[in-house]
Amino acid sequence: MQFSRTTRFATLLAGLFLAFSMVAVDHADARRSGSFGSRGAKTFQQAPTTRTAPQPTAPVERSMTPNTGPTAARPGAAQAQSQRPGFMNGFGGSMLRGLMLGGLIGLLLGQGFGGLAGMFGLLMQALLIGGAIWLVLRLLRAQPARSPEPALAGAGAGGGVARRDVGSSDIGRSFKIPSIGGSASAPAPATQPTLHDIELGQQDLDTFERMLTEVQEAFGREDHKELRRLATPEMVSYLSEELAENAQKDVRNDVSDVRLLQADIAEAWNEGDRDYATAALNYAAIDVLRDRKSGDVVEGEAGTATETTELWTFVRQTGGDWKLSAIQQA
Repeated sequence: MQFSRTTRFATLLAGLFLAFSMVAVDHADARRSGSFGSRGAKTFQQAPTTRTAPQPTAPVERSMTPNTGPTAARPGAAQAQSQRPGFMNGFGGSMLRGLMLGGLIGLLLGQGFGGLAGMFGLLMQALLIGGAIWLVLRLLRAQPARSPEPALAGAGAGGGVARRDVGSSDIGRSFKIPSIGGSASAPAPATQPTLHDIELGQQDLDTFERMLTEVQEAFGREDHKELRRLATPEMVSYLSEELAENAQKDVRNDVSDVRLLQADIAEAWNEGDRDYATAALNYAAIDVLRDRKSGDVVEGEAGTATETTELWTFVRQTGGDWKLSAIQQA
């Protein structure tokens, strides 16, 4: 049986849609908004791979920590520079095009070679005059505007103003070109915090395992008070945003039977008065979406646990308790 081209294309689209839907249901989880949170000075650095998470994890996509890495140049800057008219693209180009058009018209009207030679002579004169004007304008633009010298505060009044006479040996140094982007009076750039690796004990690992279960279950119960106890304000804002989206869709996230399968520490360090620890966690949980009114499962399987691997970063103030500060998808 022969199928038309339209029928085959529609069948292919339906198959792709069905496959995508099956993948989305199979990977249903309490958090699917990517990697978010803060890891201090290492927020935008790649976390080391571990036995639990041997593949590079997804970089942090949403964070309140400013990214101090190199930024790309503004796209409008190159475009504005490329559109800056030069002599041939501005008035000079228009004048030359007009002269050439006039010469061609004269040639077509029967003035012959003499008219064309006259046109070339006029063209050379225009080039010389236009080049001189263009050179003068360039020289004028190249000269910076001089501002009047500011009067010294307290001059002539005997005020305590420190002065330094410039001798002959200082003349060369007084005309140095300042460095681009700064000067002697510019404020010093903010210093990066000093990082020190720290060692964690079994008690810390037990705390991370307990917090994995507590955070998941508090998220499923929509317990904002418990989330504020377990996570940083930044993380609470992201989790609360997802809970609000579920409420708008009239669904709630039901998370239960959280079991840690494997875990190890990717890195732990000190940063000023804070300690950070990033742990790779492989765990299983029954994670479904239920209708808020009927309680029926609308996404996921109630009797099937899904396995997930993530990197959780915890932070604590000196002498304080650990709090969840970032989650990265593995």
